[in-house]
Amino acid sequence: MAHFETDAIHAGQEPEPTTGSAVVPIYATSTYVQSAPGEHTGYEYSRTDNPTRTALQTMLAALEGAGDDGGCVATASGMAATALIGYLLQPGDHVVLPNDAYGGTHRFFARVLGEQGIEHTVADLTDVAALEEALRPETKLVWIETPTNPLLRVVDLAAVIPVARSGGALVCVDNTFATPYLTRPLEFGADMVLHSTTKYLGGHSDVIGGAIVTGDAELLERLRFLQNAVGSVPGPFDAYLVLRGAKTLSVRMDRHCHNAREVAAFLAGDDRVAEVFYPGLPSHPQHDVAARQMRDYGGMISFRPTGGVESARKTSSATEYWFLAESLGGVESLIEVPSLMTHMSVVGTSLEVPADLIRLSVGIEHIDDLIADLDQALGSGV
Repeated sequence: MAHFETDAIHAGQEPEPTTGSAVVPIYATSTYVQSAPGEHTGYEYSRTDNPTRTALQTMLAALEGAGDDGGCVATASGMAATALIGYLLQPGDHVVLPNDAYGGTHRFFARVLGEQGIEHTVADLTDVAALEEALRPETKLVWIETPTNPLLRVVDLAAVIPVARSGGALVCVDNTFATPYLTRPLEFGADMVLHSTTKYLGGHSDVIGGAIVTGDAELLERLRFLQNAVGSVPGPFDAYLVLRGAKTLSVRMDRHCHNAREVAAFLAGDDRVAEVFYPGLPSHPQHDVAARQMRDYGGMISFRPTGGVESARKTSSATEYWFLAESLGGVESLIEVPSLMTHMSVVGTSLEVPADLIRLSVGIEHIDDLIADLDQALGSGV
């Protein structure tokens, strides 16, 4: 097995045999010619399989360490991947969700699957006892985010996954924030790993995509059947863009993490900041877990200014290099107020985030420029 950086460039991406192209082609085709009825090269219709998508799936499975029995199902978006997992559930089933999760994830389980007779319980998954209390005989899925979105809590996978699986539930870990470069949940016993490939894997804010990776051959077969049945597939150009982006994931993540450590230290030492959420800070409640479980601490930070809600609005609107925008994981730095943007759907629920919270996706620009821009923006928020 090759090293991570090598797999990102080579796994599933052999030179194209006809021309010798070093880059996987964009197979912009819907159908494939068969030599006889039912006899083909493995491709018949691109909803079922497409060579560009196959290359992407092979590469992502390698990065997550899915092994010979496992694989990947690439989807049209991160939420399409979430919905595909939802098809594994039946009315009467129960799901455990984290009490700090992406708003779209909660919306899907609460307002879509909830209407189909699938119940959920919200629990603090940084507390094993809280998970044990939330589990029921009918629990079929435990959903984990680590680090969580947007409060950057870190779930101890080695402690939580065995408890979650003890009653027969499947465990899915949303690994979007950490990426397989920082954490590989399958190594801790997770059944599935989910990604919004829109984020760090794509890395350039120019594609929408998702993926599910599993080391279980039977589960992989079921997910592939469901995807073909419901059609939640990415187009070949989208698959190509994620393949291109993932080649540089390791070097980008090193820079994201470096810049985030510097930004977090700046914020933690600034009197205009009341609270900073970043696993790399020794003051973070799960800092030791993150140090043990992750290669580095990631590129996401959240914080609360001392001036409250009005200060959060002013600060987030006053930056030059930090674009005020949703999403994350691109080379450019982004700033947002989750309660008014990415997490509006959880307002009024047990997942509601502080109204004055600011979330940062730290990009790969020069760190001095990023800190200077935040410094002047915080001044405008006073």
